[in-house]
Amino acid sequence: MGELRDSDRSAVREQIGREPTAPFTVVARCPGRHPLVIRNEPVDANGDPFPTLFWLTCPVAVKAVSRLESGGAIAEFNRRAESDEAFASALAAAHEGYARERSRGFPQALAWGGVGGTRTGVKCLHSHYANRLAGGDDPVGAWVAERIEPVHAEEDPGRVAAIDLGTNSIRLLVASAGEGGALDEFARDMVITRIGQDTDRTGRIDPEALARTVVVLERYCRRARALHAERIRVAATSAVREASNREDLERTVRENAGSDLEVISGEEEAALSFLGATPGLDSARGLDAPSPYLVLDIGGGSAEFAFGTLEPETLISTRLGSVRLTERFIRSDPPTPEELGAVREETARILAEVELASPAGGASTFVAVAGTATTVQAISLGLDHYDPERIHRTWLSRAGAERVLADLAAKTNPERAALPVMAPGRADVIVTGTLVLVEVLRRFGFERVLVSETDILDGLALEMLAVR
Repeated sequence: MGELRDSDRSAVREQIGREPTAPFTVVARCPGRHPLVIRNEPVDANGDPFPTLFWLTCPVAVKAVSRLESGGAIAEFNRRAESDEAFASALAAAHEGYARERSRGFPQALAWGGVGGTRTGVKCLHSHYANRLAGGDDPVGAWVAERIEPVHAEEDPGRVAAIDLGTNSIRLLVASAGEGGALDEFARDMVITRIGQDTDRTGRIDPEALARTVVVLERYCRRARALHAERIRVAATSAVREASNREDLERTVRENAGSDLEVISGEEEAALSFLGATPGLDSARGLDAPSPYLVLDIGGGSAEFAFGTLEPETLISTRLGSVRLTERFIRSDPPTPEELGAVREETARILAEVELASPAGGASTFVAVAGTATTVQAISLGLDHYDPERIHRTWLSRAGAERVLADLAAKTNPERAALPVMAPGRADVIVTGTLVLVEVLRRFGFERVLVSETDILDGLALEMLAVR
C-alpha cells in the first residue's frame, strides 16, 4: 500500500458519504487539492475482491459523467463494440491494461476483469474516465473527457509534469505554481522498479528492469497529459548516468513525454534536492530551522550533499546509494555484523572526502530527503500507515535513527517488508540507506535531522515553473 494522508481519508469519506471499504491512495487531484481519483487495493478490508481499481470521487466530476450516462452513452458504446472492430480492439486493450495494473503486487487479481470489473463491453463511464485520469489508455475515458472538461471552472493553465527516474524508484509530480513559491499539486506517485538492478556491476541497464520501468513511465506520461500538463520533464540519475545502453530508454522517453531524457549529473541532483527541500524553511512557523542548510539525498545509486543558505554553495555527489551498497556488501538476511561493518567502513571513507570538500558540519540545520529518510521517520513515529503530512518537516533524533537502524538490521527482508510504512521493493535496501543516514549524523555532529517530503522531484517542477 502507498501513502495515505489522513486529510485524504476524511475528504473521500465526505465525497462518497460513507467510510471507504478498501484501503486507497490518491492518484489525481482537482484544484484545491481535493481527491479526484483514488486507487483502491484489489481486496477490501475483509479480504474480498474489490472490482474498482480507479474510482472517481470528486462529486462535481461524478455528476458531469452521470449526465452522459443518463443520455444512453453506455448502450451506444456496447453497440459500437459489436460493429466497430478498431474500437472493440482498443476497448479490449483498455480492459487488459486495467487488469494488469490491478495485479501489480497482487497477481491473483489479473483474473478479476478489467475496467469496472468487467472483461468486455462498457459497464460504467465513471470507471473509464477514472482509468484515463490515472494514466490508462482508455478510448471511452477519452470520449468522456472531451465532453465534460474542464470539470472545475477555476482550473488553471500552466501545469507541468516532472518524472524522477532514480536507481530504485520512478516518481511523478504534476503541479502548477501556487502562492508564495509553493506548488499546487495534481498528482504525486512513486513505484519502485529498480532500473539500477546490477548496473553497478555490469555498467548496463538490465532488460527486465528496463521493461518494468517503461510500463510505469508510459502510464505516468498518459496521466500527466490527462491532467493537462503542458510539458513533461523526465530526469534520470545515477544508474542511467552510468549505463552504456540507454538508447531504448531515451527513445521511449521521446515517444511518450515528447521531450528528451535528461541524464543529470550528481551535482545537478544535489542542487535540485536543495531547491525542492529548502523553500520557506527559515520562516516556517515553530520549526526552528535556520540556515545554512546541509541537504542529504540518499538515493539508490548515489547520495548527494548540498550546503548553502538561499542557494547551494557546495554540491557533492557520492556513491553511497542504498542499492549500490546492498549489492556490493550484503549477502545475508539479516545482514551480518561483518557485512554492516564493511558498509560502515566504506561510508566512513567517503564521508571523510565529503568533510574535506564541504563545510557540512557547519550547517545550522541538517535536512534529509527521499525514501530512506522518510521511511525511517515513519517507523520512528510508529505510524500505522505512510502519511506524508505527518512526516514532512518533522525532526528525527540521532538516537531515534540509531534505534530504527538496529531494529531493521535485526529483521529479515520479509519482516521489514511487512512493516505498514514500507514501500514494496524498499525493504531489502533500507538497512544500508539507514546506516548512511546514521553515519552522517554521527560524522558531522548533528543531534537531529529535519525530514522533508519535498526533494529533487519538487526541484524539477519548481525549475520548470521558475518558482523560488
